[in-house]
Amino acid sequence: MAAEQTSFIERSRQFFAKEYNLLILAALIGVLAGAASTLFRGMITFFENIFSASGILSGVPDSALPWLLPLLPMLGGLLIGSAWKLIPKMMEENGIYKVTEAMAMRDGKVPRSTILVCATASSITIGSGGSAGRVAPTVQICAGIGSLVGQLFRMSTHRLRVFVGCGAAAGIAASFNAPLAGVIFAMEIILGEYAIQSFSPIVIAAVLGTVTGRALHGNELTFQTPVHEVVSHWEIFFYLLLGVLCGLAAQLFIWTYFKVQKLFEAKQNIPVILKPALGGLLVGILAVAIPQVGGNGFDVLEQALNGELIWGLTLILIFAKTVATATTLGSGGIGGIFSPSLFVGAMTGATFGFAVHDLMPTWTATSETYALVGMGAVASAVVQAPLTAILILFEMTNDYTIILPTMVCCIVAAYTSRRFNKHSLYVQALLDKGIDLHQGRLVSVLRTLYVRDVMNKEAVVFQEDTRFHDILDRIAQVRDLHYPVLNTEQQLTGILAFSDIREAVLNHDGTMDKDTLTAKDLATPKPITLVPHNNLNEALEKFAELDVDQIPVVGVSDPNQILGMLNRADVEAVYNREKLIQNMES
Repeated sequence: MAAEQTSFIERSRQFFAKEYNLLILAALIGVLAGAASTLFRGMITFFENIFSASGILSGVPDSALPWLLPLLPMLGGLLIGSAWKLIPKMMEENGIYKVTEAMAMRDGKVPRSTILVCATASSITIGSGGSAGRVAPTVQICAGIGSLVGQLFRMSTHRLRVFVGCGAAAGIAASFNAPLAGVIFAMEIILGEYAIQSFSPIVIAAVLGTVTGRALHGNELTFQTPVHEVVSHWEIFFYLLLGVLCGLAAQLFIWTYFKVQKLFEAKQNIPVILKPALGGLLVGILAVAIPQVGGNGFDVLEQALNGELIWGLTLILIFAKTVATATTLGSGGIGGIFSPSLFVGAMTGATFGFAVHDLMPTWTATSETYALVGMGAVASAVVQAPLTAILILFEMTNDYTIILPTMVCCIVAAYTSRRFNKHSLYVQALLDKGIDLHQGRLVSVLRTLYVRDVMNKEAVVFQEDTRFHDILDRIAQVRDLHYPVLNTEQQLTGILAFSDIREAVLNHDGTMDKDTLTAKDLATPKPITLVPHNNLNEALEKFAELDVDQIPVVGVSDPNQILGMLNRADVEAVYNREKLIQNMES
């Protein structure tokens, strides 16, 4: 019987290994993920009904409710703390960053237990009033389904990763009725690349996930909002400023998240079972004063998008929601940060909108328009995925009229945030645990190769006093574009670029005397350098930062001793070779 089952699976694997038939499995994953996403939303509603005044507090006198409501998130936290005590390994697998870790370090194998554990734990956290979102759990549940299907049919490592992306895309698409955003989310965040061989199955999965979600939950927009518009062309400058503010709000959100997490981790005297309960109690107390901070927050979001909140409240909610989310998740609660980042962005945009509209009412839109744009901008900066944020904003509201300010604001916010920290919250969470998966396996390979393995030791160098005409004669015989400049002690003092020489040749204004011009006069002093033990990923980052084709390699003990030159083309050739090997293995 076991042999027959193995034979069936092997025949199925061979059938689905064909490119065209692969789409059938992608469609299956889409349907399963769409159903799972809808079921997960139902679980959240179920626990919201339990942890409510009409649930476990039914029959309690109205006078006692204000004193008991803060205890509901604490009770939910106590259940989560019990899970941390009983099944710590399974609880540690929660979070989108764990999916990206599985993609790079476990060949796309997401633990099967994650599906049930993540769904239950996160629905309890959100349903009991904890400040968390449903995006990350949805992605993880559905990515786990994609991984499970791939493992069942014994797919290759590459296709297993694609199936994880299929699950994630279908989950997002079904949860928010946003197929385009689901596809881009999977490509931008889960896979980390836009490859044509991955695109087709992910699109199929997202479409089937959306259709399944609509069949089970209805074809409704996530947010019902009025039509927005750009009042004047000059208003775009206000959106640029809003982008900067949203980038700062995102950095505050990220900093608070990790700060509170470290505070709870440092409290070794508090039993692990009580930490989520303590976090829930603190959020519950905060919710007594500011009820809008609890739960998913989508109802409050819709109020902001319809202009139903006042200026003072939106300002307070920026900080209150940030603290509440950090406390819920930092203490051990299970949930996502994407929805809270949308919340913080909407409040940031609304607050800014109130201010500019009061100052210039004829030039600017009302606060709800700025709330809509800010919603996507903060999310874009937190997860460093502006394209996903732009598309999900459009599909959740079906409002195309302000796509231009949305695009500008999301990009500016993402770049503003990168000025403080170039990593998204997901990537930073892994870095804090000592895991660097910036671009998965290829970067891991590049980190094992070093500058000394690829550099050209025969560098073309010039002495500082080399005359201009001698320089021209020498470069006509070589292919290099950058040349180290050395002093009389053979120490590196600058770098001479071919572009510098060309500019001198084309100079006709008479300000330069080419007969007396030397290499020192043309060279850029104090050049950026590499050392032999730098890995090739570090080298690629420097090439991208400097936008040059060659970088000098110097000694470790003597940073002025020139050892050779590293060519960008040689590093990229190594990268492309490893990429080809990876594709052949898949």
